[in-house]
Amino acid sequence: MGGLLTTPMSAGQIVLGNLFGRLFFIIALLLSSLPLFALVQYFGGVPGESIFASYFIAVCAAVLVGTIAIAMSVSRLAGRRAVFTFYVSVVSYIAVTMAIDALLRQRSGDPSVTWMTVINPFLALQALLNPSTYPRADETGAWALQNPVSAWCYGSLALSVFLMVASTVTVRLGGLASLAGNRKVGVPWYRKMFGLGASGAEHRPPKAVWSNPIAWREASARNRTFGRILARWSFVVLGAAFGFVLVAAYHTGAFNARDFQLALQYTVIGELVVIGLVAINMSATAISREREDGTLDLLLTTPMTPKSYLSGKLRGLVAYLLPLLAVPMGTLALTALYVVTGGLGREDGAMVALTGLAASGRNAPQTPVLLPEAALIAPLVTIPFMTFCVIVGLQWSLRSKGTLASVVAAVGVIGVISGIVGLCAWKSGEGISVLGPVLSAFSPATLIFSCIKPGEALAETINNSNLGSARVSLIIGSAIAAAVYIGVVFGIHASMVKNFDMTVRKLSGVK
Repeated sequence: MGGLLTTPMSAGQIVLGNLFGRLFFIIALLLSSLPLFALVQYFGGVPGESIFASYFIAVCAAVLVGTIAIAMSVSRLAGRRAVFTFYVSVVSYIAVTMAIDALLRQRSGDPSVTWMTVINPFLALQALLNPSTYPRADETGAWALQNPVSAWCYGSLALSVFLMVASTVTVRLGGLASLAGNRKVGVPWYRKMFGLGASGAEHRPPKAVWSNPIAWREASARNRTFGRILARWSFVVLGAAFGFVLVAAYHTGAFNARDFQLALQYTVIGELVVIGLVAINMSATAISREREDGTLDLLLTTPMTPKSYLSGKLRGLVAYLLPLLAVPMGTLALTALYVVTGGLGREDGAMVALTGLAASGRNAPQTPVLLPEAALIAPLVTIPFMTFCVIVGLQWSLRSKGTLASVVAAVGVIGVISGIVGLCAWKSGEGISVLGPVLSAFSPATLIFSCIKPGEALAETINNSNLGSARVSLIIGSAIAAAVYIGVVFGIHASMVKNFDMTVRKLSGVK
């Protein structure tokens, strides 16, 4: 950006040129799939205008994301490290709006669109392609609810134009960072509270180092900036508070059992997705970043062995993630405690009718809003799974030349593996008796879904046997899944230690 500011180009040319240059590949990729969608016409049932409207929704979403990224870049308040925060925020926004939409429709009993449809491209796409199961509002509703696709497209384009105008105004003014003015001398109180020195200071307060300095550095030293500390502990505090509020809302009657189960499911799984992205990003840049800045070359001159180096990386990253994992696991534990105590005197004892295929053709039995054993089996599977994500990220970080390549590769590999395992676990738990619950425990998402809604997730086992058999199979499957993930982690770690010298020498000097 600094080089562009020395050219005769206007501010508008700089901003729009950056935007269109980055959108060209995305739009070209979308248009390249047009012949494939054109073949759908031969099978019938999909109007041509729906196909083009779907493309328009995708283009508007790409333009909005691109303009937000350009605005962040122009502001001078964000650099390469903000890329991860940006796509985590996008994923979180989509998940939260979808959860609110599902909760609103379930509470009202109306399957039609909500105001979340207007601000979520995936919900707008669902309203376009599934008009029977996700209908639009009738003529008495607001225009946006009658036309959610148009509302999303016009709204996103209007917001994009606003961001482009703001970026054009600030691009030659030094960005928003120039508005901060001169900083005060000294250490602010909020930095002292976290044991930090002044920003940019050469001296920092001394810290106690672990027996393995690599593990300590990954868990503490590399994340000692105020922004990262604030983000980490804000997630912990706000997540814990939200878990308490969720249980309190159910206890006071603000949520019925079905609403509480839906909110609990979206909350815990959404938090695990965010933590998984954090784990992948940190592990995938742990080694490649050191290769880029030359730190790895210095470490290789020390007596440290490849095993202690890689073990320290793995241990430190997992230690960093444990407080984050305590949020969703604590929410499940709090709910399980609430169920075990009989709902603190509730008349129904925190029980709900078992729904789904298991209850068809007979009186629906009662089941807890959450299987209490979830407090034990969820951490049993989730922690090894997150460790697996970390070791895969470390493996690609060791093999890749730069941080961007390692992050993209790690996200792709773990995304594919998680998707395949999750889909297989979901369908197996639903359609296979006895063995299905065992397989459903191999994915943390399907395991949590099975603990919250066993009637839907473990339908075949409950139909052919009973809920008790399904719960026993789920516990056994959790132990097996944990053992499998731990075995895979040890296998990958041993392979990395064995090939460490060869891989590092192969990429030696690459920056």
